[in-house]
Amino acid sequence: MNQQHKNDWLVFGKKLPSLFFGLAVYALAVLLMRDAGLGMNPWGVFHMGVSNHTPLSLGQVTQLTGLVIIGLSLVVKMVPGFASICNMIFIGMFVDFIDSLGILKTPETLIGQILMLMAGIFLTGWASFFYLRPRLGAGPRDSLMEGLVRKTNKPVWMIRGIIEVSALTVGFLLGGPVGVGTLITATTIGFSVQFAFKMGRYDAKGKHIDFLQLYKGLRGGSASKETAYSK
Repeated sequence: MNQQHKNDWLVFGKKLPSLFFGLAVYALAVLLMRDAGLGMNPWGVFHMGVSNHTPLSLGQVTQLTGLVIIGLSLVVKMVPGFASICNMIFIGMFVDFIDSLGILKTPETLIGQILMLMAGIFLTGWASFFYLRPRLGAGPRDSLMEGLVRKTNKPVWMIRGIIEVSALTVGFLLGGPVGVGTLITATTIGFSVQFAFKMGRYDAKGKHIDFLQLYKGLRGGSASKETAYSK
């Protein structure tokens, strides 16, 4: 292994703490929004709805959904990144682990519930920043959205809207937690993410490296300098 190859692995390794910290915080945010008792975001409604009708835990449903979405992304020719795979596996693991600790309880007052919901929304923004900052791939749902935009040549807002409304509708029909919190999360999470990106100086327009590019680069092949091993 030459020096450049060692440096590539070192740079990759330095990206992992941010990635996994972001995934863990994201899992905590999911549980805060669930246990606030006011309703979850569209995907949370879907995950809880499926969990209500299967022996699967919330974390396991999250993992299974991520796997299916990555499969659909491959159909529309979107290769997932390393972080996309980690997102699929570890958010669900962290959700079930934190849930098993029993440390989160639904507040008894409405003000407490609202504060808990807002904490979940706030942490979602920072979780997104930390796990996206390494530029090792976006989440499965974002990859599917991007692939469908390219495939259909439709605007982002339309494709994202169709995906979110579909998840919400199915989740609602399965008895997922829809409430005022669903509306609040749907209208504020974007601002939370934007705030975290601005504070962390993250350029959302920057490119991510997919799993194949990362694999080739770490094997010693050529890779895009501005995406694969940028510090």
